[in-house]
Amino acid sequence: MFTGIVTDVGEVRGAEQRGDLRLRIGTAYDLETVDLGASISCSGVCLTVVDKGDDWFAVDVSGETISKTAADHWREGAKLNLERALRLGDELGGHIVTGHVDAVASVVGTCQEGDSTRIGISAPNDLAPMIAPKGSITLDGVSLTVNDVREAEDGSTHFSVNIIPHTAQHTTLGNIAAGQQLNVEIDVLARYLSRMIAARSQ
Repeated sequence: MFTGIVTDVGEVRGAEQRGDLRLRIGTAYDLETVDLGASISCSGVCLTVVDKGDDWFAVDVSGETISKTAADHWREGAKLNLERALRLGDELGGHIVTGHVDAVASVVGTCQEGDSTRIGISAPNDLAPMIAPKGSITLDGVSLTVNDVREAEDGSTHFSVNIIPHTAQHTTLGNIAAGQQLNVEIDVLARYLSRMIAARSQ
């Protein structure tokens, strides 16, 4: 369980295809405090630490995970938003995030609004009932607030978020550009509510 508050930006230093894809990720975390088997959110994907060194940790990314997430995240040189798992007593600064990606979305465009950057996102239409104005959403592991939502002519769902300067400086979203793919996790409460409504209508 996570909060969507990024605490480091790591870099993929190595990607080796074994049975699964083994990534070696450089980080500023104190690895003495990270146990093997611990969960770390890597751009919104909950992954398990399987090895570590002084300034890196390794994770195995399954074929299933690769097929359901943004492909560019799993290449050497990629920057990843990192967050360690939530501990009892930690401040819940964002919202409850599971690290289970619901879909891959694309950046439609960006524009400046004051000191912030507004980002337009195109997401699969089946997520539409679970995305609401002023609701929470996670993009590449970052907890954000939805500005607005509309149905696009191509059948997708478009929504926007604002990136404040602090978020731009401390996450990968500061370098975001049109066409970029992002891992999306909708609010877990919306996910369960949608499932309950679907079950009642059956």
